[in-house]
Amino acid sequence: MREVLQFLKDNKTFFFATMDEDQPRVRPFGAVTEFEGRLYFQTGKRKDVYQQMKANPRVEISTVAADGSRWIRIQGSVVEDARREARTAVLDDNPELRNLYHEDDGNCVVFYLDDAIATFFSFTHPKYHVVF
Repeated sequence: MREVLQFLKDNKTFFFATMDEDQPRVRPFGAVTEFEGRLYFQTGKRKDVYQQMKANPRVEISTVAADGSRWIRIQGSVVEDARREARTAVLDDNPELRNLYHEDDGNCVVFYLDDAIATFFSFTHPKYHVVF
């Protein structure tokens, strides 16, 4: 999982896909944190992405290395973590989010990936999987 985390952090913008009924929705994300051995993400409760994840927790994440040599696709289920300490950990690790969110604002929500499989791809090497 640390390799997955580092790849996402090294390639600051990754794309997060959810389902809106029968329509896929993809948007850029940039904040990822390791907390208690899991990959955590953050959004706002007022956003469509939050409602989509509540309705269908299956998601997919993808990004490509800056030089284009490798890319990753991660599939899993999101689990909301309502603990204040989880929100604090994510906001502390991504201080740029503090301009928009606060642990106790009633809007900030964090979630982690569960039953995740990351697949690394390359034009020059065989693909491989990381399960976490």
